Amino acid sequence: MQYWLIKSEPETFSWQQQVENDVEPWTGVRNYQARNNLSAMRCGDLAFFYHSVSDKEIVGVVEVVREAYPDPTAEGSKWVCVDVAARGAFATPVSLAMIKADPTLVDMALLRQSRLSVAPVKETEWTYLCQLGQWQKP
Repeated sequence: MQYWLIKSEPETFSWQQQVENDVEPWTGVRNYQARNNLSAMRCGDLAFFYHSVSDKEIVGVVEVVREAYPDPTAEGSKWVCVDVAARGAFATPVSLAMIKADPTLVDMALLRQSRLSVAPVKETEWTYLCQLGQWQKP
């Protein structure tokens, strides 16, 4: 299993909308590295749902339920999306400020490549952040 972090502006698509829709295509990614990360996702992989821009915090967890396929919102075939399903909210959202201040997370891709909308998460980072957010896999 691999772990990921996917970003969404809550004003555009929020965690609450993800929960209400349950399964949602993760469309609109237009960065090659982020696209490659989407292509590497497999069914069963888990991802942090991160509110970017305004809130800047991890708010929940989604599971990849459909692997990469052509993004219907893109012209041409070079962009892909995956389908993700809500798997639970963090009891305590973990803010970007908390992540930046924690020496355990200094090498996290979120900090090294802050503009990347789909980023890998190491298993140790995943476990640690789930503890901080008080989330357990159902």
